[in-house]
Order: sequence, then C-alpha cells, then structure tokens
Amino acid sequence: MDYLIAKWLHILSSTLLFGTGLGSAYYMFFASRTRDPAVVAAVVRYVVLADWLFTTTTIVFQPLSGLYMAHLAQMPLTSRWIAWSFGLYLLAGACWLPVVWLQLRMRDMAQAAANAGQPLPPLYDRYLRIWVALGIPAFVALVIVFYLMVAKPA
Repeated sequence: MDYLIAKWLHILSSTLLFGTGLGSAYYMFFASRTRDPAVVAAVVRYVVLADWLFTTTTIVFQPLSGLYMAHLAQMPLTSRWIAWSFGLYLLAGACWLPVVWLQLRMRDMAQAAANAGQPLPPLYDRYLRIWVALGIPAFVALVIVFYLMVAKPA
C-alpha cells in the first residue's frame, strides 16, 4: 500500500474514531439527563454497539497505520510529535477502557430500571459523573493528537 492510501485510511479512521466518540458522548450524556430509564437504556445500548463497531476497530487501526506511514516516510519514531501523539493516544485509551466498563454497567442498570418500571439507581449517576470525568481528558488528548497529526511540529 502506498503512502497516500495509508494516509487517507489513517485520516478516515481518525475521523471515525473522533466523530463516533464525540457523537456517542453527546447522545449518551443528554439521554442520561432525561432520567427516563427506557430512553437511557436504548441510547446506551447503541452507544455500546457503536463503541464496539467503530471505536474499537479504529483504536486498533490508528497506531498501526501511523507506524506504517512513519515507516514508509522513514520518519524516526523518536520525533517529538510522534512520541507526544503516542503518549496522548495512550492517555485517551487509558481513559476509554474504564469508560467501556462503565457503559456496560450503565446499559444494564438502565435496562433493569426500565424493565422494572423504576427510576435509574443512584449508582447510575455516580457512574455518569466518572464517565464524564474520564471523557474530558480523553477528548482533549485526541484533539491535541489531531493537531500533531496535521501540523507535525518540529
């Protein structure tokens, strides 16, 4: 595969990663604010599905395609912008892993509450706060990675 195709796939993948993450966060946050267990259960179920289909695949593809392009362009992996990109990417990933666990639990809590005709449990709210707290540094880290990917500062 030549560099231009690898670059296009890398950009497409990063766009899917960022867009899916931002869109999922938006819908899950605002669905959760409705406090309607049926709405929350449906939205969180689709957020979990989107994470598995889009986020997981792009999380794997991004570093692989980045390493491949660096190899093709003969860029040293010790370049500061590459090192920072990988560090920030790992930070975002470290935030994302517990988010996945939280989303699975939140999905199950919301579905159980909807099935029982009960309100969301207080633990759901606690998980939502943690989910938001982990999402903010992950989002900021990926915004910076996007900048580094485009600007490639010396």
